[in-house]
Amino acid sequence: MLTAQSNRILSHTANAVSVRVAARALAACAQGYNNLSSSSYGSSAFDLKKKKFLIHEYPIKTARLPQHQKFRYQSTYTEGRNAYNVSKIIKGPNASSEAGIDAVGITNPATIYRNLTFQELYDHEVENKEGSIANAEYGDTFTVDTGKFTGRSPNDKFMVKYPGSESDKNLDWGKVNQPTTPEVYKTLFDRAVAHFNTLDKAYVFDGFCGANPRTQKKIRFIHEISWQQHFVTNMFIRPESHEQLEGFEPDFTIINACSQVVEDWKELGLHSDTAVVFDVEQKTAVIFGTWYGGENKKGIFSLMHYWLPMHDPPQLPMHCSANVGQDGDSALFFGLSGTGKTTLSADPHRYLIGDDEHGWDEEGVYNFEGGCYAKTINLTEETEPDIYKAIKTDALLENVALKEEGEKLIPDYFDVSKTENGRVSYPIYHIDNFHKPQTAGHPRNILFLTCDAFGVLPPVSKLSSGQAMYHFLSGYTAKVAGTERGIKEPQATFSACFGAAFLTLHPTRYADLLQEKLDTHGSSAYLVNTGWTGGAYGVGQRMSINATRSCVDAILDGSIHSSEFEKDEIFGFEIPKTLPNVDSHLLNPKNAWEDHESYEETVEKLATMYIKNFEKYEGKGSVDYTQFGPKL
Repeated sequence: MLTAQSNRILSHTANAVSVRVAARALAACAQGYNNLSSSSYGSSAFDLKKKKFLIHEYPIKTARLPQHQKFRYQSTYTEGRNAYNVSKIIKGPNASSEAGIDAVGITNPATIYRNLTFQELYDHEVENKEGSIANAEYGDTFTVDTGKFTGRSPNDKFMVKYPGSESDKNLDWGKVNQPTTPEVYKTLFDRAVAHFNTLDKAYVFDGFCGANPRTQKKIRFIHEISWQQHFVTNMFIRPESHEQLEGFEPDFTIINACSQVVEDWKELGLHSDTAVVFDVEQKTAVIFGTWYGGENKKGIFSLMHYWLPMHDPPQLPMHCSANVGQDGDSALFFGLSGTGKTTLSADPHRYLIGDDEHGWDEEGVYNFEGGCYAKTINLTEETEPDIYKAIKTDALLENVALKEEGEKLIPDYFDVSKTENGRVSYPIYHIDNFHKPQTAGHPRNILFLTCDAFGVLPPVSKLSSGQAMYHFLSGYTAKVAGTERGIKEPQATFSACFGAAFLTLHPTRYADLLQEKLDTHGSSAYLVNTGWTGGAYGVGQRMSINATRSCVDAILDGSIHSSEFEKDEIFGFEIPKTLPNVDSHLLNPKNAWEDHESYEETVEKLATMYIKNFEKYEGKGSVDYTQFGPKL
């Protein structure tokens, strides 16, 4: 029986679904389907009176694509919440054994909630009073507060160091991969297990990371609370049949004891009473003291950065968004927070593969995840329509302020009194034009996005293969007021591979892999500045989204190749002189500055920062990429 609330939600959904039919039809053409049916691209409308989805078939005149442009893996992805229905509630003295968590020593819980459906998760969240219900415009959405941690706690993340082991030889030990001992980990692991053995119930999610079946990892999460199972259900690839879970043996298990703290952290050599510790050799991890959902997601992402380059043949894990055009051409968007990675990859003329985590193998690119995790700060339907509309039932809001309007609680994305890192997770099918196969061929174009607050980088520039590696390893952007607390003036920040916090191997390992991919497949690389023009932050203006979008369009549709280019004297990259729908005065930043002397001083200042940052890579990797950097 559908509730009144469900009817309201589905009325919104019915409208969105009808719009998606066109996208499915185009995708079906690319696959070579002659019909659009439930067996290929899902239902097309919802009948509120009959309370069921109606399946229609549309005859499509198919122009078959060349084999190399077709999507690689046949997806079993069925659209909608009802497709995820493998829930199993296990009760009795052998519940833990039947769920498989006795393998890590958890034996006491007599009720195991394994892979609950979205509706069951919602019911548990409400019954357990784990948060509030936000009356978002497109559907009621559960909202949680993660306490003092509203982001990851990188200083509390550790990797277990086994001297002489394979992981010891390969892990890039240091600030990102802080070592701890097997003895300390055993202490923490035993405590996490002991804690769950005091509980009567536990939540278990068994799912997958990686759409490539050859390197897909089976992941198990053990949680105390239902909203955290909801989070990983949104973010990871969900099993679609009970057969996928028969005899499920995880490649990695995370025990999330978020309610517990490590009181003797000083004696254990930790940095606080919070601990996020990964044991690559034992294939387990424990989390203490932080409720932040992103620790679950990014922990596995870090492990993919370890596993994939070690695969035979090696594969490249990437912190980027990806989309694909109607002719099968894919594009990658690398960028740190605030650079427009999510916005620019959400293109109405292209299909979204994913917004954050991908791999690149010998056949093409693929998504790691089954959902998206977007920032909500200052979110409006006008600025971010895809994300705004994705906030509906089955999405999960984190640390978003709610304001009372009568009897309703309305999300207030402009109230950042709790944090500027408010987030929403949602299954990827909440995006209307998501790319169902979650895989595509080798990327034709790679875009490195930067928000240059110094205003001296051009809105778009073409990179040579060597320059691409230099900028990939640099991972430059600038923090400005509003991106982090306490930031008042522009601050340059460099994050290797546009994701230093998640790299488990030395950054040059990933650069060498990317170099090989570019050389093998002939992908073009570009640096796109979404930051300032005509002066630095406070003097110049932020690049308009229309101008940036036009630059990106020129890259993706190939019209940029018709332009004449000029070489930058210091950075050496190629700057187009003209582009469709872009003021040519903006294309070379020198021309956009009124104070040319100040421009010269500022560009030298930024170049010096690049050079200083890159000193740590001199002589590292198979190629010394220093030679491809700026020259002063």
